[in-house]
Parts: sequence; structure tokens; C-alpha cells
Amino acid sequence: MDLSTTYLGLTLTSPLVASAGPLNSSLDNLKLLRDYGAGAVVLPSVFEEQILREQALIDDLVDSGAESFGEAVSYFPVQTGDAFDTARHLDFIGKAAAGLEIPVIASLNGSTASGWVDYARDMENAGAQAIELNIYFIPSDPTVTGRDVEQRYVDVVHAVTSAVRIPVSVKIGPHFSSPGNMALRLVEAGAQGLVLFNRFYQPDIDPMKLTVETSLQLSQPSEVRLPLLWIGVLAGRIDASLAATTGVETSDDVVKYLLAGADVVMTTSSLLRHGPAHMRTLSDGLSDWLGSRGLTSPADIRGKLSHGRIANPESYERANYIRTLQGYGTK
Repeated sequence: MDLSTTYLGLTLTSPLVASAGPLNSSLDNLKLLRDYGAGAVVLPSVFEEQILREQALIDDLVDSGAESFGEAVSYFPVQTGDAFDTARHLDFIGKAAAGLEIPVIASLNGSTASGWVDYARDMENAGAQAIELNIYFIPSDPTVTGRDVEQRYVDVVHAVTSAVRIPVSVKIGPHFSSPGNMALRLVEAGAQGLVLFNRFYQPDIDPMKLTVETSLQLSQPSEVRLPLLWIGVLAGRIDASLAATTGVETSDDVVKYLLAGADVVMTTSSLLRHGPAHMRTLSDGLSDWLGSRGLTSPADIRGKLSHGRIANPESYERANYIRTLQGYGTK
């Protein structure tokens, strides 16, 4: 079965992509994911705050050195153990790009245009074949308007895409007043792909400790519905690649996303639950589903059930919402 596809102008052997996560932090794991059928890998995100913290540390080192004296016991100031090593991460990008025969996508996570441009160039120079911008911004200031938030996204995308030659995708959340229009604006700003959707991690409150707690909950199959909706609505209507993420647990989830119009399907949670070999389960399941129907490629089903290609596009619209509510429990 030929599962090859195109994403961001890159040729992939499969539409299955291992999205950014801790599993992708070692070259051995990346090779396993490749061997088990991943068509591309997204490396763990570099956070804007990490870059800024490292730069501040460098500035401290320079300032400390300027005030040193000949009889100093130690010339070098003490460094904190949690300092981010950008050089090491760039070296990892280079080794991954050289050691794998599949595209290696670097990931940047931030919220301002100024924090990442130089590092995006460094990632490109290190060997990344593409960059995924994971824009994570919580507008906790109530005076910040929706227009301000959207413009921040556009500014980030424009700044990075203007600085590099490799393709750039944008991973966004669903919380815009008009996700479709926002998608168009990001593509106009230079994005060559959209990843739908980012998951926002909400804090919890411990009533016994009286503390605000943070925890990571892996995505569940029930979360497929929202990105499935917007993949279906946008497929064929924007000039960019579409990557689906969130809720992928089985090959049926992969098939659903492809039918809606996704170019690739990304997963992290299922790989963390079941290990890298689960990529083979997804790949084999997709091949079996296609083969059992006499199909030879994901292209045979891509977008077949998207908004623009189904006989009743109202299934994606308000009419379906009304029928769903009124028809519940009547069958």
C-alpha cells in the first residue's frame, strides 16, 4: 500500500506524523517512529521563555566577567541547572535531520513576534525541513480585545515566514470568533500549513491544599469532533496544507480526519499511552481500511466528506445542530 502524501510541499511516506512531545526528544525514539511508519516527526517545542532565559543568563555571565579580578577564586559564575541549551537543541535538530529519511519539523512555542525570529533562522540552518509555530497565548488581561489577539498571531507568522526559506505551519486553538477567517489571515501572512487544534491546558484547584495545580491530561478520542469540523470546513477552501491533531487513538480516527480533508494526521497522546510501536498499529489499520475497499492511496479518500464535496453541506452547519438536538433519543 502506497501511503505517501504531501505536506507543506514535502513528500511524506505516510500521512501519519508524530507531533511534538517528550517521546520525540531522543534520536533512538525518532528512528523507532520512522521504522513503525511515521511519515514525519515534529521535535519537542522550544519555548520563547527558554530562549529569553538563556539570553538573560548570557548577559549575566558577561556582566559578571566584566567585574572579575585577578585573585578571584573562580572566574566563572555559577549557572542555574535549568538553563536551556539552545546549542544542544540545534545540534539535536541537525542529528535528527541527518539520521532520518523522513522530514524533521522543528517547533517553536511562544506568543510574541520578537521572541523567535533569530532562533527560527538557527533551526533552518541546523537542518530542519520545516517549522511549526505553536502559538499559545492566554489573553488574561480583559482590556485586550479579540482583534488584538488575532493581530498578535498574524504578526508572529509574518515575522517568522519572512525570516526563513523553509515552510512554516501554525498550530492554533479553536477559540477565535471566526476560525475560518483567522485561517485565511494566517495563510495570507505566510503560513503554508495549519495544525488544528492546539489544546489549552487549564489549571485545576486543590480544595484541600488551597493551591492552583497544573497537570497534563492526554487527549481523548471524544476530542476529535471539533478539529474534524474545522478540517472539513476548511479543506479545499484555503491555499495551505491541513494537519489534524487531537484525539487520535485508532486508525478509524485517522480515516475520519482524512475523509474530512486533512493532509496529515498527528498524534502524541496515543504514542505516550501505547509506545512508539502504536504508530505501526495506526499505519497498518489505515492500510487495511483502504485495501478492504479496493483503494490504493490516502488520496482516494482525502476530503471526500469535506464541506465542499458532500451532497448535504448543512451537516457542518446550523441545520445539523437543530436536527441533532431535536432528534436526540427519538431513534
